[in-house]
Amino acid sequence: MSSLTIRKVELYPIAMPLVERLGTSFGKEPFKVAILVQLFTDEGIMGWGESPAEIYPGYAYETIGIALHVLSQFIIPTLIGCTLTQPDQIVACMSHVRGHPIAKHGIEQAVYDAFAQLHQLPLSAYFSQLVGEIKGVPQTSKGFATVGVSIGIQDDVASTLAIIEKRLQQGYQRIKLKIKPGWDIELAQGVRAAFPEVMLMLDANSAYTLHDSEYLRQLDDYDLLMIEQPLPYNDIYQHSKLQPQIETAICLDESITTVDDAMLAIELGACRIINLKPARVGGFTESIKIYRFCVENGVALWIGGMLETGIGRSANLAFASLPGVTLPCDLSATDRYYDPDVTEPPFVIR
Repeated sequence: MSSLTIRKVELYPIAMPLVERLGTSFGKEPFKVAILVQLFTDEGIMGWGESPAEIYPGYAYETIGIALHVLSQFIIPTLIGCTLTQPDQIVACMSHVRGHPIAKHGIEQAVYDAFAQLHQLPLSAYFSQLVGEIKGVPQTSKGFATVGVSIGIQDDVASTLAIIEKRLQQGYQRIKLKIKPGWDIELAQGVRAAFPEVMLMLDANSAYTLHDSEYLRQLDDYDLLMIEQPLPYNDIYQHSKLQPQIETAICLDESITTVDDAMLAIELGACRIINLKPARVGGFTESIKIYRFCVENGVALWIGGMLETGIGRSANLAFASLPGVTLPCDLSATDRYYDPDVTEPPFVIR
């Protein structure tokens, strides 16, 4: 059986200027930070990963400083000399550290990259091989991913409409708009009036409470694909109370950190769609579990992102090419955020 032994892991913290800052209910990140992970094996294979931590603990508690500390002091020292026969074994190797999924994801991605090289497969084909068949249907990579674009909070509706027009001309097939209280109903109304046919969703990033259910019900008038994470980031129960009160499908993002969370959310009726961000759930081992659950149970699924550079974005794209990813994903072209990116060639929309 083929195996890999970890010889060395190097960390490269980076900070990159953004072509366009993404405004959310959390605020605006001043620039993009991340930790690039370079993993070396005794077999001469080198894998790359990315921990897309942020400057502020808004979306997640893991800032770049925390992730660097946990990786360098507690995770990496225990990995040197570890021999793996399957990539998912890396989870047990890091299990002595509780939590910190974004930090762990960088290591996991590098391990999966190395194993794909060991098997002489593109990462997309390797994911297909690992997932195997579901209900007798091979999960063969489509060879592409359908993508949408996320548009941050703008100064006014007119500015938003101008950006939407630009993104549609670039080929994006779904528009996601960030919202917050006071920047929601008027926005949806204005966009629908200008673009009645566009595939449209709204992302609240936990900006509302269950007391806003009657207010949120007004969004049903605008033919939305979904509203993403309207209630608190760590909640499933209250979302199960909100979903029956609105016609628009709820998509859960921050609330889903494990496959058990996904199972609970669907069983309680808290959502009808799941946004899977591999970094949020700790890597591709848990991502594959969530993917299998969604396909087996007919749950609509798409792959989100955390403003990854080309290193993290390429792995997300490989995963998004699986056939069970049924909705457009947040995998924008490189020039959407970076000029230049850290990788070549750049990501483009075709």
